[in-house]
Amino acid sequence: MIQPKQAFVFVIVAAAGALGVAFLAQYVGGLAPCPLCLYQRYPYGVAVALGLLGLLLTSRPKAQGPLLALAGLAFLATAGIAAFHVGVEQGWWRGTSSCGGAPDAAQDFEAFKDHILNAPLVTCGDIPWSLFGVSIAGYNFLYAAACAIAAMIVSRRLWSASR
Repeated sequence: MIQPKQAFVFVIVAAAGALGVAFLAQYVGGLAPCPLCLYQRYPYGVAVALGLLGLLLTSRPKAQGPLLALAGLAFLATAGIAAFHVGVEQGWWRGTSSCGGAPDAAQDFEAFKDHILNAPLVTCGDIPWSLFGVSIAGYNFLYAAACAIAAMIVSRRLWSASR
């Protein structure tokens, strides 16, 4: 059985590691993130915070299961955003308005100009890097989903043990 402290260290390392890879890809690798790439980072930050809170509350067994479940939900949120991003990359659906897609034809000239001037440098449909046909968003989906499953399984065990 995994110990609560180990579970929360896993959450911190897994989330901080994902953020570290994202920042390395951006600042060292030169891969500019699109808006959906940036949205995928926020739940990892939440997971780090929940992991740190869990480490602070290791003396309170009743709080450990719920905190780990929340961290699992944070990983699941990242996986959901990544899955949506993969769909945008593959052309299965349109991205959000911040993704820099084609403007609505019914817009007036000023709205069209505003859209062009405020468009992100990288659109969400661009795939700047892939390996074996899987984009960064695809790998993030797989990673975050695996982290979510692991956190939820351990959370259930901790919750059951605290009763």
